Amino acid sequence: MTTPPSAFPDVEALVVDVLQADPALSTATVAVAPPAGFDGTQRAVLVNRRGGAWVGDLHVDMPLIEFEVYGPDKSTAHTLANAARRALLAAIGKQYGTNVISDVEEQDGPRWLPDYLYRAANRYVCVIRLSVDVF
Repeated sequence: MTTPPSAFPDVEALVVDVLQADPALSTATVAVAPPAGFDGTQRAVLVNRRGGAWVGDLHVDMPLIEFEVYGPDKSTAHTLANAARRALLAAIGKQYGTNVISDVEEQDGPRWLPDYLYRAANRYVCVIRLSVDVF
C-alpha cells in the first residue's frame, strides 16, 4: 500500500535554493517565474516541476524538474545550463531541511529550444529527475 506524504516537499523552492547558493550562477536570476520586465535576453534559470511521482513505501518524491535557461547570447545560455546541471548533480547526498537529495538523473538536455513568447531569447531546456527522501 502506498502512503501519501505527510509533508510533500516544495521541490521547486529546494532546487532554487541549491542553484542560488552556487557561485557559478551568481550572475543569473534563479526563480520559478521570470522577473518583471523579462524579455528572454537576461541571464536566468527558471525552475519548474514538470511531473514525477511519490513512492509512498519508500517516502521518496521523484519529481521531474525542468530548467529553462536564458542568456544574452547562445553561448552564455549554454554555459548557465551546464552550471545549473552541475550544481544540482553536486547536491546528491545533501540534506535540505527534512529532505535529502538521494539521486539526480538527467532525463533530457540541455537542448536548444527557441522561445516563441520571447522572440529575442537564447534558451536551453533541461529535464532532470530527482529522488528526494522525505523524513
